[in-house]
Amino acid sequence: MKFLTDEKLVIVGAAGMIGSNMAQTAMMMHLTPNICLYDPYGPGLEGVAEEMAHCGFEGVNLTYTSDIAEAFRDAKYIISSGGAARKAGMTREDLLKGNAAVAEELGKNIRKYCPDVRHVVVIFNPADITGLITLLYSGLRPSQVSTLAALDSTRLRSELSKYFHIKADEIENARTYGGHGEQMAVYASTTRVNGKPLTEIIGTETLPEKDWEELKVRVIQGGKNIIDLRGRSSFQSPAYLSIEMIAAAMGGPEFRWPVGTYVNDDRFSHIMMAMETVVTKDGTRYTEPKGTPEEQKALEQSYKHLCALRDEVIAMGVLPPVDKWNELNPNV
Repeated sequence: MKFLTDEKLVIVGAAGMIGSNMAQTAMMMHLTPNICLYDPYGPGLEGVAEEMAHCGFEGVNLTYTSDIAEAFRDAKYIISSGGAARKAGMTREDLLKGNAAVAEELGKNIRKYCPDVRHVVVIFNPADITGLITLLYSGLRPSQVSTLAALDSTRLRSELSKYFHIKADEIENARTYGGHGEQMAVYASTTRVNGKPLTEIIGTETLPEKDWEELKVRVIQGGKNIIDLRGRSSFQSPAYLSIEMIAAAMGGPEFRWPVGTYVNDDRFSHIMMAMETVVTKDGTRYTEPKGTPEEQKALEQSYKHLCALRDEVIAMGVLPPVDKWNELNPNV
């Protein structure tokens, strides 16, 4: 059995629906034979491990533990869905206080038990902020920590596919940037439909402006729609996409969607947000998206929203003031 690597992958929050789906997907994609499942909830964790054993996967040494030191020892890749899940009526931002504390603990445990980890993917909400907190407390380089922002772009592709009644593969380069939340920036200028720029279709009989605005709302509220339909937050899509992300970090196929990454440049500073990204064994690198003036304005507004959340976390005392961040993590 051929695997991408034999190095240790740890899945945090493995007793949950996202975590258990990540475990199964990682084994189906043959990422590594060395997978450790971690969750503080012992019975649920053991149940997931039992089910994975019943799948009959070959060549995998699947271990599980509720001991964080044991789980993180020698870890080279970590994916964490270990925060509270979003429930009906909640926004991603409603999870901020509790999950900020979870992210702080995650970062500290990485620093303490596996400082040589190669890449960490954070997917519990609000992911831009929890990823930022994890980065700062872990002591890792910004390129080593990324967050799941791809869901918004895949939801844009899905909505366009349904609207035009065409295969999703005929929608190319669907993109959203900025925050993974209600203030995301939905881009049309990057997207092509059956080879034609989406910007040339919007405002025509094929896609009236009103329909486009309504479609964007459906994209932004895609997670809410899943909760309304299924009675729980998304778990299959974030599990699959996060495993694709970590596979790219292991040297596998290129990840096809925007990634949440640490941004600090002349335009956006000291923030984690979705950019146009490349993920490799060397980590994540980004370029800022180009778009129409309206899209750029939406991106600026998304950034300001994220800054407000960041400043709220600072006011909570979870993070120090920005000018003290380098003392906490010299790599930022």
